[in-house]
Amino acid sequence: MVKKVILKGTYCLIIHVSRDITIQIGKLGSFDFCEGFYVYVGSALNSLESRLKRHLKDDKKLFWHVDYLLADLNANLVEIVFAVDNGKWECAIASEVGVEGVGIKGFGCSDCKCTSHLFKFDDREGSIDVCINSFKKLLLKPKKLEDL
Repeated sequence: MVKKVILKGTYCLIIHVSRDITIQIGKLGSFDFCEGFYVYVGSALNSLESRLKRHLKDDKKLFWHVDYLLADLNANLVEIVFAVDNGKWECAIASEVGVEGVGIKGFGCSDCKCTSHLFKFDDREGSIDVCINSFKKLLLKPKKLEDL
């Protein structure tokens, strides 16, 4: 019997919001999202592949803050940048991405001391480059969606 390897790691979801929207994010409250690109930083320390596939699905129970954003018809997941690693890098990556992006206060960081794990960018390529460079700065090996 072949034992399946369970990957652990950290990821960035690049989400395009095609027009200005307001969304109720669970118990967190109502948030305004301007048209643009958003980077959500998350981690999966028990099954990275399953978590990323879940984020790609349209029909899912709304659990994490980002699920509420992705459920809106005007928000589309356009890219994923991730690194396979057993370390807890989520907050460090969020800190790096936050240097370039505008943080959405309180989003995705209810279990840590970060200000945000969601950041707004004006363009797709810039948001992807920031993610890749953030992983590299921390000596992680970034991969993209097609590598999954």
